[in-house]
Amino acid sequence: MNNAYKTGNAGRNPMFEKPEDLNTKATEYFDYCQRRKVKATITGCALFLGFASRQSLYEYEARPAFKYYVQRIRLAIENSYELGGQTIDIFALKNLGWTDRQAIDITTDLSQLTDDQLIIIGNEIARQHKKNE
Repeated sequence: MNNAYKTGNAGRNPMFEKPEDLNTKATEYFDYCQRRKVKATITGCALFLGFASRQSLYEYEARPAFKYYVQRIRLAIENSYELGGQTIDIFALKNLGWTDRQAIDITTDLSQLTDDQLIIIGNEIARQHKKNE
């Protein structure tokens, strides 16, 4: 038995044979959420697609033909959290890898600064770093 989706363990047949079928069902999910005025979530999408876990959805992303569609699903769900702006949305985004760090971009040629100026900059960076911990 030659199964292109076999991963070395016995399991269910794939839920979706073609990427377009996954995309169609995911679009139905987002339409459903919009009609019901509920937030799109990873778990909600996984359930709607017929999966038993979020991991099952993520595993499709490892399959080249499905990667684009799963990335779009995840991006659309992140977008729903972005638009929400509530504490729970921020928490969800952080669980999806987002951070709220502040970056300092120093583009000055440091060789042109005096020792005193470098000390001031170093102290400010240390202060900012402590503040963000």
